[in-house]
Amino acid sequence: MNNLQRVQLETKGVKLDQSELSIYLQENDLQPFDEYNPQSATNKRNIYRSALSVLESIASSPDTMKSYKMDDITIRDFHAKVLNQIDNLERKIRQMKTDDQLKGESNFFMLFAD
Repeated sequence: MNNLQRVQLETKGVKLDQSELSIYLQENDLQPFDEYNPQSATNKRNIYRSALSVLESIASSPDTMKSYKMDDITIRDFHAKVLNQIDNLERKIRQMKTDDQLKGESNFFMLFAD
């Protein structure tokens, strides 16, 4: 799976061209057709940042909001759900660490010092 496919997984239901998704990925330091590395904390964090950028652009576009009306969901409900997802992603991204931060961590700490 490449980075483009992974961000499409994260933004299911959002219809964007591959070229648009590629720009979001490149803005977050990822190449669209590079292999996705799930063991890399930095790669995973940048995927979530890209998904967040996509959702923020949808939430700030009135034209996009007009076109979303499905079954029992009104535009207001959809907008509230998008904003809720944005908040959740922001919280998750803030809590995630990069590869560099994980390298410096240790499970050992000094409880008492001289």
